[in-house]
Amino acid sequence: MYLSIYGGTHVYGFIKVKQGLAFEFWPGLLLAVFMTIMVAAPIMVRIAEKFGHNHIAHILAIIGFTWMGLLFVFVSALFFFDVYRFFLSIGRFVFQTYFLSITPTAGLSCTVSMLLACIVMGYGFFEARNIRLEHVTVITDKLPKDLDRLRIAQISDVHLGVLVGEKRLKKILDKVKVAEPHILVSTGDLVDGQIDNPDRLATMLREIVTPHGKYAVTGNHEYYAGLSRSLDFTKKAGFVLLQGETQTLKNLLHIVGVNDPSGSSQGVVSSESEYRLLSNLSTDLFTLLLKHQPIVGKKSAGHFDLQLSGHTHNGQIFPFSLMTRLFYKIHPGLTRLQKGSFVYVSRGSGTWGPPVRFLSPPEVTLIEIVKGQ
Repeated sequence: MYLSIYGGTHVYGFIKVKQGLAFEFWPGLLLAVFMTIMVAAPIMVRIAEKFGHNHIAHILAIIGFTWMGLLFVFVSALFFFDVYRFFLSIGRFVFQTYFLSITPTAGLSCTVSMLLACIVMGYGFFEARNIRLEHVTVITDKLPKDLDRLRIAQISDVHLGVLVGEKRLKKILDKVKVAEPHILVSTGDLVDGQIDNPDRLATMLREIVTPHGKYAVTGNHEYYAGLSRSLDFTKKAGFVLLQGETQTLKNLLHIVGVNDPSGSSQGVVSSESEYRLLSNLSTDLFTLLLKHQPIVGKKSAGHFDLQLSGHTHNGQIFPFSLMTRLFYKIHPGLTRLQKGSFVYVSRGSGTWGPPVRFLSPPEVTLIEIVKGQ
């Protein structure tokens, strides 16, 4: 699937560049060879990580994933021009009118798309490092009598690995410290691939002290990166891992965590179903559900008060946010369900693949559970 989609994107881009620039055989051959290497680059990164060649993996990742972002924006712009020309052709056919003066040539389309891709990537590097602290308020009548509000900080999709390391994690944790949460949660994809200085990164996370603890669930990348190593890192970082389990903080709240569905392909399943976990809990306490993907179980709504999720990155680079909205019914931000439950979907705190974001800034979320009716 990866080779088909990513390889096909390169083929489309190559054809459009050839049409726009009309280059000769040898420049075309060099571009084809380069694109072939770039298709293989993400795979080569994982292989280099596996055999401990972290420096090579880092260089390959910077080149390969930066190119990936550049190509996707470039191809998206080219596709827009193709759609635009298609509708112009329909207009000419229907109205028998020729709009030659406003029809972009192949060369112009290619040049504008290249320029746009460079601008987006340049700005995207800045946006990916400009982490925001988002504030969300949920009102409930389930807090203890002596507590007016409970602060929960959420990090999600940090993707610690070959490109997201100590500097980015420090920026994320600086936002967490500003939030001064009672509880810190990680809603999956804390790790991505091989981690340089894992002990140092785990220590940075472990040094975040919260009065009522830190809790985490698996995301799909915990399985891709190697489940045993991912879970070991998460525990060393001071998180309580909830894998189809419930942690009840006395007189405060229930915290329920479920594994990402990606684990089923590796034989990792929750000991109990999500619905059974939720339905067995008392309704007197606030129930917080941690779940990586923003999907609500068919029977779950009404059995939890707030679900925290991530996974989609809000597309990370526009216009891919439009695609994630096609696949997932619940979009980034706070959504109220019909049965009184809330779902908050984070845009994510880090980046996957291209080290950029565009119109989808990373976030650390402060959720304030406030007493009220």
